[in-house]
Amino acid sequence: MSTSFERYQKRRLISSYFSVVISISLVLFLLGLLGLLVLNTKKVADHFKEQIALTVYLKDTAKDVEIEQLKKSLALAEYTKSSVFVSKEEAAEEHSKEIGENFMEFLGYNPLQNSIDIHMKADYVSSDQIDKIAEDLTAKNYVDEVVYDKPLISLLNDNVKKISFWILVISGIFTFIAVLLINSSIRLAVYSKRFIIKTMQMVGATKSFIRRPFIWQSVKLGIIGAVLALIGMAGVLYYLNNSFPELELLSDKKLLTALFLGIFLMGALITWLSTFFATSRFLNLKTDELYY
Repeated sequence: MSTSFERYQKRRLISSYFSVVISISLVLFLLGLLGLLVLNTKKVADHFKEQIALTVYLKDTAKDVEIEQLKKSLALAEYTKSSVFVSKEEAAEEHSKEIGENFMEFLGYNPLQNSIDIHMKADYVSSDQIDKIAEDLTAKNYVDEVVYDKPLISLLNDNVKKISFWILVISGIFTFIAVLLINSSIRLAVYSKRFIIKTMQMVGATKSFIRRPFIWQSVKLGIIGAVLALIGMAGVLYYLNNSFPELELLSDKKLLTALFLGIFLMGALITWLSTFFATSRFLNLKTDELYY
């Protein structure tokens, strides 16, 4: 009979530990994903900003030497991510493909202009800075006009600010919820052993002596949960990096290391604090209060 009861108790203990580990790992995994999102918000925003093109249209009277000088100066400019020269012949061919017919046969000439498409670095994609760049380029006598989508730039910058703000707010709320959930799981695990805690106290064991095995056990569960969460995060990060290599999610090794280390330490720290306060609560209760 005693052997059967011991097996039953052992199964209950394993089940309790398993539940705590799963709870901790899921919470830390979701918190880690949110951390990855926070770290990469700027990269994602920069990626979209750098897709916006500023097009410089050149006059037909522009000399080849002037065009070459402009191409070189733009390639070396601090605000340029990349620049591509598009001849009027290439533009006409591309336009014909888009509309499905050769429009020059009807017109008898090519009305398009030579142009240079500039993709700018994200830090320079703002209305004020692009206006200044466009003004400097337009001042050249062989440049006809500079075209870019100003409303889109303003809308993109406004949305990036709003999204960044709400991500930080949600991160703070979710961190608070994560702490509460892990704390609840640990408190339930300690609650199931409240009579053992009180029995040890009644036979003369000190509070620190009673706490020590509970804290050590919870920290081990927290570390296991954190490791499982980190494995899941690594898998998601690997998948996203392969799916969206242009975002270069693995480029900043220091930040990623800090995030992974932070999640690991959080798993150990929260479980340590939760167990400390949970055991203290039951140590300070009177015997008859353990039944409520």
